[in-house]
Amino acid sequence: MENNAFELFAKRNNKVTIRVMPGHFVTQHSHINYCVDMTRLKTEATLARAAAKLFAESFSTVSVDTIITLEHMKMVGAFVAEEFSKNTGVNMNQEIAVISPEFTADEKMILRDNLMPYVKDRHVLILAATVTTGITALGAIRGIRYYDGDPVGVATVFGGNFEIPGVPVKKLFGTEDLPAYTSYRPGECPLCSKGVKIDALINSYGYSKI
Repeated sequence: MENNAFELFAKRNNKVTIRVMPGHFVTQHSHINYCVDMTRLKTEATLARAAAKLFAESFSTVSVDTIITLEHMKMVGAFVAEEFSKNTGVNMNQEIAVISPEFTADEKMILRDNLMPYVKDRHVLILAATVTTGITALGAIRGIRYYDGDPVGVATVFGGNFEIPGVPVKKLFGTEDLPAYTSYRPGECPLCSKGVKIDALINSYGYSKI
């Protein structure tokens, strides 16, 4: 599958890239026909900083106290906080916290007592790697509200075409950037029906070929 991989470049900064591989893949929620690999963006400081700048620009008019990072996006989140505090805007010179919560098997967000003060009565931005169906983002939003926080936005590197009432969603790349991107519920996948073998299993850590 790696032989067919190609790069996508962000429209607002072509130095921000992600690697995409077509095939048959399984995630926790669905079967999809593209694997979006963000290893470099999550792990390389130069690329992470460039992506963070785009996110900070997208939410420059939104007051943010805390950034909740999902799917190993904490380095990007730290750079977003830095961009917020140094750029002109509502968050200039603000002390912004960056935290990563835990999730149960049924995707309920858990905050330990030491992290609760960073969410209670705070404006919270969710930063994720991939949000195609909105399930992960909605779980985080419910968690923030449960802990008496105010979810003010969702920032994701790759996102699907969905909306969350009252919570703006900003993405660097979208399903519209990939030709014929499809996502199916388990049991409804036409690739499986045709006997097409699964190429890899995907989660927030990356992919494992089968």
